[in-house]
Amino acid sequence: MAELYTTLARASTANVSDVLDSMGVVEPAIRSMVPGCRFVGRAFTVKAYAGSILTVHKALFEASPGDVLVVDGEGASGAGALMGEIMALECQVKGFAAAVIDGAVRDVVGLVEQGFPVFARAATPRVGTNRRLGQTQVPVSCGSVVVRPGDLVMGDDDGVVIIPRDRKEGLSTALEALWAIDARLIL
Repeated sequence: MAELYTTLARASTANVSDVLDSMGVVEPAIRSMVPGCRFVGRAFTVKAYAGSILTVHKALFEASPGDVLVVDGEGASGAGALMGEIMALECQVKGFAAAVIDGAVRDVVGLVEQGFPVFARAATPRVGTNRRLGQTQVPVSCGSVVVRPGDLVMGDDDGVVIIPRDRKEGLSTALEALWAIDARLIL
């Protein structure tokens, strides 16, 4: 696994998308709120109700360093933010790799200043509510891609790619082969 992480640290989401035949690419509406950030980590999945931040709070207690919070917020961009500057700071302090949210976030200026990788469908000033508790560590849909706990998640300014657990093997070799082909084309 260490070799794969080392290889992915050199790769772009475009490279991984090419190797995975464009499978696992999250809808482009889910974009970086903090330009220039890159990440790779294990998916810690969160099934939240639209605009209800309660399940994201729960995930902050359960996830581990290196995890990426992948939040299925039902794609709701107007229902209230599922994360803001304070929650992102908590993610950063706890050593999480990133947060990918199929919903809205807030405090974008603070997120940029903080530098923690947050990807989301939209930004809104509206705060989320704490009315309904969803589930953690269950399969979710994020940007029309099924994400399971333990899948790898990678993001950069081009977008987010989900690498299913059963596609990890051979990925480093495939990326090295892609780079060898690209090198010949560029020269």
